Amino acid sequence: MVLKYLIEKEFKQMLRNPVIPRLIVVFPCLMMILMPWAANLEIKYNNVAVVDQDHSSLSRRLVEKVASTDYFNLVENASGYDRALKSVEEGTADIILEIPLHFEKRLVAGQPVQVQVSANAINGTKGGLGSSYLTAVVNDFVSQEQGGMAPVRLSVLNLYNPHLNYKVFMVPALLIMMLTLICGFLPSLNIVGEKEAGTIEQLNVTPLNKSVFILGKLVPYWLVGLVVLTIGMVLSALLYGIVPVGNIGLIYFFACIFILTISGFGLIISNYSATMQQAMFVMFFFLIVFILMSGLFTPVRSMPQWAQWIAAFNPLTYFIQVMRLLFLKGCGLSDVWPQLGKMLCFMGVFAVFAVWSYRKTNG
Repeated sequence: MVLKYLIEKEFKQMLRNPVIPRLIVVFPCLMMILMPWAANLEIKYNNVAVVDQDHSSLSRRLVEKVASTDYFNLVENASGYDRALKSVEEGTADIILEIPLHFEKRLVAGQPVQVQVSANAINGTKGGLGSSYLTAVVNDFVSQEQGGMAPVRLSVLNLYNPHLNYKVFMVPALLIMMLTLICGFLPSLNIVGEKEAGTIEQLNVTPLNKSVFILGKLVPYWLVGLVVLTIGMVLSALLYGIVPVGNIGLIYFFACIFILTISGFGLIISNYSATMQQAMFVMFFFLIVFILMSGLFTPVRSMPQWAQWIAAFNPLTYFIQVMRLLFLKGCGLSDVWPQLGKMLCFMGVFAVFAVWSYRKTNG
């Protein structure tokens, strides 16, 4: 009965705050509408400056083939390499394609042709992928013109994402980010907010059990997280046609565990913070580490060994693995037993620590 009144109090405090109800609804909507388009690691529309020293029909056809792809935008037919390099320095071009003299003559004769690709590698990912794409286009063109037949014909099948749509990869990540930010930040400001308002003193003089008190703080954010997850999944289906392949109930089950975990961590920070500003900065620091060291955007296996050790003690790492296995591959519970055990351990540790770190005597 006491827990019921605590939960009711928490919801009343949320509804009286003019920001939190709007944040719960508006934040997931903006994330799902804007972020899949902005947080896109696909490299498209590299600006290409062409240096055509051959001026033949074949060199013009090569330039047309490059310009017709979705990955390149022809911005200049430079008179020389120095002029094209100046365009790169000015930022109007990303890649230089230099077609050598006697390109057509050597190609028709079946002789090897050397075409130079120079990429602006300040952004290593964009430079590397852009040069790889352009090299593939040139090699395909040369192979067609020379009539070369590959000894092995390859058939490529893209599993789980047949159209290589990056939004399929990003949407589960954005759902996790929404839960992490909302269910992490709001609890971290809860108890310390009551300290600043003075209402925590009234609770400290009651015979209220600490476990019940912390549970009364966790349950509202658990429900808020489920609402946010539902809004995100509905928008992903309506806007992008991306729906979970696996069992939706299993997704909600793991989301419940993760929400209680990250909310418990937020309450721990709130217990130790003296002001809301302090709690915000500390929580922001830990959330940045959690997100960057979780495999949300980059694979954990590609990280240095020390970073992989940090990721192993990061609850976000295992929830990301589960979401992608369930959301994209359609795996069952038997496939995610290891992640389930580790997530339950994190939830238990943070919940117990949240109860232990709350001190009624020092309010």
